[in-house]
Amino acid sequence: MPVTLSVRMGTTLLLLTCLLACDSQQHQVSTDSAPVEMRAVAAELVQQDGQWRILRGGEPYFIKGAGGSHSPALLAQSGGNSVRTWSTDNAEAVLNSAQQNGLTVMLGLRLGKERHGFDYNDQQAVAEQKERVRQLVLKYKDHPALLAWGIGNEVDLFYTNTNVWYAVEEIAAMIQELDPNHLVTTVTAGIDKSKAELIAQRVPSIDYLSINIYGGLENLPAHLDSIGYQGAYVVTEWGPTGHWEVPKTEWGVPIEQSSTEKAQVYRHRYQQGIAAAPERALGSYAFLWGQKQETTPTWYGVFTEAGKANEVVDSLTYLWTGQWPLSRAPSISGFSLNGQTAGQSVHVKAGQAVNVQLTYQPGSEDSASIRWEVLPESTDIKAGGDPEARPQAAVLTVTPTEQPGQMAFAAPQTPGPYRLFAYVENATGKVATANIPFMVDGH
Repeated sequence: MPVTLSVRMGTTLLLLTCLLACDSQQHQVSTDSAPVEMRAVAAELVQQDGQWRILRGGEPYFIKGAGGSHSPALLAQSGGNSVRTWSTDNAEAVLNSAQQNGLTVMLGLRLGKERHGFDYNDQQAVAEQKERVRQLVLKYKDHPALLAWGIGNEVDLFYTNTNVWYAVEEIAAMIQELDPNHLVTTVTAGIDKSKAELIAQRVPSIDYLSINIYGGLENLPAHLDSIGYQGAYVVTEWGPTGHWEVPKTEWGVPIEQSSTEKAQVYRHRYQQGIAAAPERALGSYAFLWGQKQETTPTWYGVFTEAGKANEVVDSLTYLWTGQWPLSRAPSISGFSLNGQTAGQSVHVKAGQAVNVQLTYQPGSEDSASIRWEVLPESTDIKAGGDPEARPQAAVLTVTPTEQPGQMAFAAPQTPGPYRLFAYVENATGKVATANIPFMVDGH
């Protein structure tokens, strides 16, 4: 069922986001385990008693999803029911794994982006892209784990050529014809009045809007009212406050929330921006069910680089099931260098002994261990979730004390901006994370 956008005059609020895409006969795809029978499960968008909802296999289906395919078994155990991808890379394995764990998949169809050099005035390039997508749809459309097709991801981020929406419509209409069993959407970087109008006019073949939004999610239902959008929506990326939205140090680097603060933010934003709009919200995909370097190694992932779950996973479990897990992650309530917090723009001298105080609770365990790391401030900052290189860790000489959470370290000899990271891990393998930016001044 196509989206209908009725736009009235209202306050325009631009909600930016980052960041960070076979034939019709039944067949089988082999995996390392049992083969999966290719039999599509029909999903449709309906409006009943003034409420938009997804019916999958004829039953109401509310998306309790996460972006990323890390640890699908844990996602299912945590109460999740769907995963989102940004492309069809490794799609067969993702779909099969989802099926084996009782999950569905919003399969991303990667499109060229203007900021990467794709020209939507180039008719040949647009036609070749459409044909590539057609082949992918034919290849995966009968998989029983498939729920929806996501056409592109943030093709509107930093764009100027609005012809992209005509290309999205051509693909959406094609998919509706090729695959009547699954939902079709496109993913935007936030939503404002002018963008909503363009999509309404140029992309009538999508079923609903998919919106990536971080800070401001709690106000999304009211914002959609203000721009006149009364259709269904899915929040396809949401989570911590974005690195472009937080306070900065005096030298201009963003101050990251601790995992404890993030866990609280996830709960608040979900309850206000998704659960509070049952007549239109079809569910969401939390970001990121995995780990990535984006500004820092800990900003967006709900797992560490070692694959350890942080407090956000506990919060998502509560949001999806109504119950907290029996095993709880540690939490952090205070972090300072030489008695100063991150918001005070900490300066130290090269080689100086820096005193650290971390206040934490070990979660459901009796104790926890702390790992410390110093990284130079990242200089490989990209946009829209594009890949970034992780800084190489500085040599760290730690002088422990007898007090838990206290230690001293020698500041790097090379002047410049750095961050001290703390990883608190309890016996269940769950973690809490925090970091403080600091500036090393010359001797």
